[in-house]
Amino acid sequence: MISNVECSISDFKNDLMTKIRLATKEDCPRLLELINELALYEKAPHEVTVTLQEFEDAGFGENPVWKAFVAEDNGIIIGMALYYIRYSTWKGCRLYLEDLVVTEEYRGRGIGKLLFDKIVIEAKEQGFNGMTWQVLDWNEPALNFYKKYEAGVEAGWLNASLSKEQLLNY
Repeated sequence: MISNVECSISDFKNDLMTKIRLATKEDCPRLLELINELALYEKAPHEVTVTLQEFEDAGFGENPVWKAFVAEDNGIIIGMALYYIRYSTWKGCRLYLEDLVVTEEYRGRGIGKLLFDKIVIEAKEQGFNGMTWQVLDWNEPALNFYKKYEAGVEAGWLNASLSKEQLLNY
């Protein structure tokens, strides 16, 4: 059961009130915008091929596979943490953090910390055996952020994948 307790912080310098809540289907267009913003930052905007309909169905359809928490300021979504459950034959059920993103103009204000803390609490409350995520080796701000949590960053594993086109051509 996902905890839907709202939490907030105040950034007195910017008079910012941030609310963290569970994402709804109505949030999907904005979440997809944030995903595209992240892809642009990661120098791979062409890699985002999911449609809004596919994204909505995957999160809120008959068999949802992802959940997300969003950060809001005055009713505007400014960040998100999207995750799903991953099963490891070595470790058991683990929370997999797919994306943690805060829109550029709101970075450096503690919003990423709020979202990450919410995900860590979610993993703990759900009794997962841990959580995992990926970070690009050149993304120094993200690497420094995760170091604050004493997160381990593994070396030696390379990502492998097959595209939809490759699957169809098999």
